Amino acid sequence: MTAQGRFSDVTGRAYQHDIYGLLCPGRAIFELLANKWTGLAITALSDGPRRFGELRRKLEGVSPKVLTQTLRRLEDNGLVVRTVYPEVPPRVEYELTELGRGALEPLAHLRTWIRVNSDRFAPEGLER
Repeated sequence: MTAQGRFSDVTGRAYQHDIYGLLCPGRAIFELLANKWTGLAITALSDGPRRFGELRRKLEGVSPKVLTQTLRRLEDNGLVVRTVYPEVPPRVEYELTELGRGALEPLAHLRTWIRVNSDRFAPEGLER
């Protein structure tokens, strides 16, 4: 990214930051954060480190496979740190990084909007 908010693609051509553009890096970040389980996992970690089982119990309905994939994506993108403790049996904890904690504020705004407006949605329309 240049100082003017422009990015370069793999060919070196500059383009303006546009989340609707196919090559915009912001689009991939938006897609990551807009994923159903990503936002829930981030907010579930807001009060400190949690073990996998704790997260799974808190995030009702998530399968172990999907939770594992979600946590890996968050770790790969620097939003979560995974710590393995040398114990028997091994203990693994997941914790938000500074970057991950930064996502809590916009997610809190979204949760507030949902609380305020949830009665305006038809339940049958949400099940699709």
